[in-house]
Amino acid sequence: MNILFDNIIVKGGWVMVPIILGSVFALGFSIERWVFFWRIKLKVAEFADDIYFLVNKGEYDRALERCGKVNHPIGAVFRAGLEKRNEDILSIERSMEREGNNQVPILEKNFVYLVVIIGAEPMLGFLGTILGLIQAFMIWEQYSATVTVDRLAAGIYQAMITTAGGLLVAIPFYVIYSYFTNKVNMTTRDLNYYGDKLVDIINAKKRAGNEN
Repeated sequence: MNILFDNIIVKGGWVMVPIILGSVFALGFSIERWVFFWRIKLKVAEFADDIYFLVNKGEYDRALERCGKVNHPIGAVFRAGLEKRNEDILSIERSMEREGNNQVPILEKNFVYLVVIIGAEPMLGFLGTILGLIQAFMIWEQYSATVTVDRLAAGIYQAMITTAGGLLVAIPFYVIYSYFTNKVNMTTRDLNYYGDKLVDIINAKKRAGNEN
């Protein structure tokens, strides 16, 4: 551990401090999102079929109760529609759309911080590279013909270590961010698809009731 600290962190210069801090924060945000998506895990198709079955039977109270027991955003969206079931279809659609829009920021919580860290880490690494090269060239200029590799080593170390550090942080967290983004996209598609189907079922029941 001491060898790692002396050879990498110290020789990388002060730029390694924000690079390491960024990795710590990114890890924290990633864990928080992973726990969140794990908690809302739900077999959406089966849940939707259960709600459709209850709605077709006219058991709206049971359907609302079932929606309230799930953590997935589809529960809140379905509940918003079912609570407006006695109003016109346009009001039901608007209510579900509003609730869906409210759920998206919850799904994307901390995404902006991950994006900032992913974008900033390579730039910090590049900054360290520039500073290291400046240091190396200043030493070269100072000692001119008598310059040795040992004297240039500090600047070269910083130039290489910070670039590697920035990329080592940015690349894996970019993959993690892409995974979370895909989860959000899949969830929003489910909300739209199953939400539209619920509206169709409610509309069909309203028409059947009017005909009777």
